[in-house]
Amino acid sequence: MSEIQIRKMNQEDRSEVAELIYISINHWYQTHGQPPIFQGGPSVTEVFYHVYDQIDPGCAIVAEDKRTGRLAGSCFYHPRPLHVSLGIMNVHPNHFGTGAGRALLQFIIDFSHAENKPLRLTQSAINLDSFSLYNKAGFVPRHAYQDMYLQIAEGGLKQPVDGSERVRSATPDDVTSMANLEKNVSGITREKDYLYCIENNDKYWNVAVYENGSGGVDGFMISCGHPAMNILGPGVMKSEDQAATLILHAANQYPGRVPVFLVPVECENLVRRMYQWGARNCELHFCQVLGEFQPYQGVNMPSFLPETG
Repeated sequence: MSEIQIRKMNQEDRSEVAELIYISINHWYQTHGQPPIFQGGPSVTEVFYHVYDQIDPGCAIVAEDKRTGRLAGSCFYHPRPLHVSLGIMNVHPNHFGTGAGRALLQFIIDFSHAENKPLRLTQSAINLDSFSLYNKAGFVPRHAYQDMYLQIAEGGLKQPVDGSERVRSATPDDVTSMANLEKNVSGITREKDYLYCIENNDKYWNVAVYENGSGGVDGFMISCGHPAMNILGPGVMKSEDQAATLILHAANQYPGRVPVFLVPVECENLVRRMYQWGARNCELHFCQVLGEFQPYQGVNMPSFLPETG
């Protein structure tokens, strides 16, 4: 039996963590009759270390096999003003059942308790092993999303929407308005995430806002065009119509690609419109929370990079 120790992730772990993410996630989907999520080799998933080392340096841990020195699992976490987010967490298939996942999770739970903040995550609704891990630890599913994807033609997606003239690229001056909006809609704020993506030093982020005409914003959408992760979100909007307008704007940043996005299942009109645009479902996810949760007062669209909601 493996003896597992939890320690801080460091720069030397970067390649092995990327391989761990690549193998563990692809293994789960392939053994459940679905195609691999990641393609192109483990180097593509180094994006997780790269992004989170810039946004939250030092906020990552690994589960190490003490006998071999190999990594059995890894996890990123994200302290924010009003909550802690549990980011991508993986256990190598060779270490399933060793307690590595429980040990990683307990470290983050202890951290959030010390911070006196609720702990949030976005978790697959069809992976019952991970669902049980979180549920047994006290997490409660608070919101459900259907993961949808759209094939974007080279000429872009042509769909009628209202309010497109109110959508523009975000600037650093929008960060306060974005934070106020997310606080009202979702009960959290994460200014460092907005600013990191707006600055776009990596050249694969896009951030748009929906102006309200009074100097503030009624919606925003962050999207990622990295080869390993073409995803729309995180996004926050007051209404489903604003969500549709921002989805269209973001999707058209990626002609010829197939972006994925998470739509709240209760947003009936938005879901129907996505079907009309040709979107298809590929997964289901839950917003799970350990601790206090404010019901959403609008549309909340989480993401897997940056996975900080």
